Order: sequence, then C-alpha cells, then structure tokens
Amino acid sequence: MRKICYVSGTRADFGLMQSTLLAIQAHPSMELAIVVTGMHLSERYGNTVDDIVRAGLPVTQRVPVHMDPPTGATMARNVGRMLTAFVDAFEEIRPDVVLLLGDRGEMLAGALAAIHLNIPVAHIHGGERSGTVDEPVRHAISKLSHFHFTATADAAARLVRMGEREDHVRVTGAPGLDGVRELAHIDRLALCRDAGLRTDAPVALLVFHPVLQEAAAAGRDTGIILDALADSGVQVMALMPNADAGSNDVRAALAVRSGRPGMALVTHLPRDAFISWMAQADVMIGNSSAGIIEAASFGTPVINIGSRQAMRERNANVMDVPAEREALLDAVRQALAGGRLPPANLYGDGDAARRIVELLDQLPLDSHVLMKANAY
Repeated sequence: MRKICYVSGTRADFGLMQSTLLAIQAHPSMELAIVVTGMHLSERYGNTVDDIVRAGLPVTQRVPVHMDPPTGATMARNVGRMLTAFVDAFEEIRPDVVLLLGDRGEMLAGALAAIHLNIPVAHIHGGERSGTVDEPVRHAISKLSHFHFTATADAAARLVRMGEREDHVRVTGAPGLDGVRELAHIDRLALCRDAGLRTDAPVALLVFHPVLQEAAAAGRDTGIILDALADSGVQVMALMPNADAGSNDVRAALAVRSGRPGMALVTHLPRDAFISWMAQADVMIGNSSAGIIEAASFGTPVINIGSRQAMRERNANVMDVPAEREALLDAVRQALAGGRLPPANLYGDGDAARRIVELLDQLPLDSHVLMKANAY
C-alpha cells in the first residue's frame, strides 16, 4: 500500500485536484493523506477546507498560518512556518510520495520538507512559464522534485532542458480539465437568478488576483476593469482574490462597487458553480489560470489582463490586454461580438487523473530516486 500525501493551500489547487485525489483514494493499492494549510483555514477566504471534507476526502493535518497583513513579507514568513509544520506532519504521516501542484509557497515548503526527510516528490504543472514571482517558485519546486506530471508537451520538454531526467517526466494533461463538462451542470437561468443578475444582458466572470511585483497597482487596476465592464453594459460575477500581497486593495475596489446594479460579489464559489459560470458567462476576465487553462474547454472568450499569466501557452480563446480603459473597452467589444469559440484545449483531454494515478502506482521509489542530479 503506497501512501500519497497531497498538500493543499487554496480553493484553486483543491478544485483542480479533486478528481485526482478521489481517484487516489479509490485505488486499492493507495492510501491518501491531505495536509491542509493557507487560505483553506481562514474564515475570510471562505473556510474552504469544508469543500475537502464535503468531498469525502481525508483532512489528515491542518497547518494554520497568518493571513494578515497580505504582503510579500507575510507570504515569505509563511513559507518558513509551513516548512516547520510540514516536517512534523510528514514525520507523523510517513508518506511514500508527497504530491504537489503548481507554484505557490505552500508547495515550495512541502518540497523542501519532503526532500530533507528522504520522501520522493511528484510535481504537477511544472515546466510552465508565467512570469511574476510564480515563475521562479514553480521552477524551484521542479528542481526539488523527483517526478513530473506535466500539462503539455512543451512543459515536459522545458523540464528536460532544465536538467530533469527524461524518464521521470510524463505528460498527463491538466488535472483541472477532468470532468469539467459534467461539473458545468447549472444553467444560466439558475446562476443569474441566484446572483441577482439579469439573464438577458451579457455577464462577465471576473477573477483578478494581485501580482506581488505590482501589488501597489492592484486596486487601481481592479477599478479600471470594473468601470470598463460597467461602461460596456456588462454585468459582473466577481470572486474575491487570493491572499497575496495587494489583495486588500483588490477587495476594497470590488467592495466599493458591489452595490452597483448588475454586480455580484462572492468570497467563494463551489467548484461546480464556478465551472458552470465559466461555461455560461459571455466572457471571462482577469488573470486567473482558469481562464488560460479550463475556459477553452467551453470556448468561453477570455480577456487576460496584465503580467500574471504572461508566458503561459495560449488557447485560441484568450486575448491579452493591459489594465487600460480603452484597451479593455475594445477587448470587451471584440469578445461579445465574436461570441463563444469551438471548444479545443491544448492543456489536455480530461483524462489526467487516470494517468497520474497509474504513474503514482508504478513509480520506482528505491533509494536511487533520492540521489537526484541534473541530467545534463
């Protein structure tokens, strides 16, 4: 029986991984443990650990950290706090593999803890590029990891060029695409009714997070986006941002405009509601990776703003614009006029969980794996 330990810190990473985690839990030769930290344990961010519990998955350890003030210093200190707590958690859980996704600080802390305890690390979504602080953190996690499950062939090739062993890099597709069509089961009428929005007017799904290096501009940029949508006659379903530096200013800009007609603001949406909004919205706008990766499976037009996803591979539904009024007005006009595109997604075919579970079951976990060195 192989024990797989996944680290989860946000609603986003859990939503992407839920199908894979359920598949691990159901596998007869595996045992799943989940260490929960970060925004999951904060009332301000929706206590989204409850989503994990409702899914019937095990919350094996809880690692609370300080969420305020949301600054780069808090983010850095939390890496240290999580590192210490993860060492204790992994010593108690004794996993055979630590499974990590993406590019956040909790995943970096998980990788650092695991390698010092001689636990192999498997990393999902490595090899991608995005700019901002996410870029070096993602690559740092990759260099601390022993196995790589990538979303695209380009990402896999980049990891090999970075010195990762080619036989330890596998293209699985993005796990967040698994089951998205089935999740999008809530129709537009029900979504708009519950949000207090009209069904006969265009709606944008807005997810905009601050960028660490540009935190001072985050509130201003949010206001520009919301004003451009209002001036375009587009209603808004907006989600509150993550806890990174600059998020208080984003929250304030959202809150001050939340009383407008045609503006709905929520802290958190369950995964099925979020995906349903993505499928039903006339346009998705902001800088979330969901717009880059998942939205193409529905052909939803995406207006990607700023630098947060600057170097990611693009599907045909994405247009990139700066946070400037005229550019945004023009992009909204184009998106509404062009309408929904044919669904096509370079990030995968929705079968990532099966591939990841098969690989986890077959990975060589002998001591040679831990003696990692650059392959070039």
